[in-house]
Amino acid sequence: MKELTEGAIAPNFTANDQHGNPVTLSSFKGKKVILYFYPKDDTPGCTAEACNLRDNYQMLTKQGFVVIGVSTDSEKSHQKFITKYELPFILIADTDKKVHELYGTWQEKSMYGRKYMGTARYTFVIDENGVIIKIFTKVDTKNHTQQILDSLKQ
Repeated sequence: MKELTEGAIAPNFTANDQHGNPVTLSSFKGKKVILYFYPKDDTPGCTAEACNLRDNYQMLTKQGFVVIGVSTDSEKSHQKFITKYELPFILIADTDKKVHELYGTWQEKSMYGRKYMGTARYTFVIDENGVIIKIFTKVDTKNHTQQILDSLKQ
């Protein structure tokens, strides 16, 4: 798989959300999309990132953004995560890792010398025409909204 770059067209996908409803990226044409990949529901870093996006959700939607989170967790896990933290956005249950593979976020990782496959915490900001305008490979989980907005000002 070729690595995605800023300026490339975002790969289209259809995958199920937390309710089992299919979500297709191209259906958001005309809106800006924050597509964020995270490792696991209800873990410290992932919760900090989701809650930061939640706390700034109104501001993001006023600026024309749709927020979509993607992890390999199940629909049921997403439902619990959304309920526990009152998350107002879509979470994709990418249990077969097809969306991860399209975006290059299913990668070899290493912890304590042990290698394993897992989700790289990446965010793709996609414009109204489906073009990737920013890719974050180093996400500041506690200040992610500000990180996104600051990058768009430049």
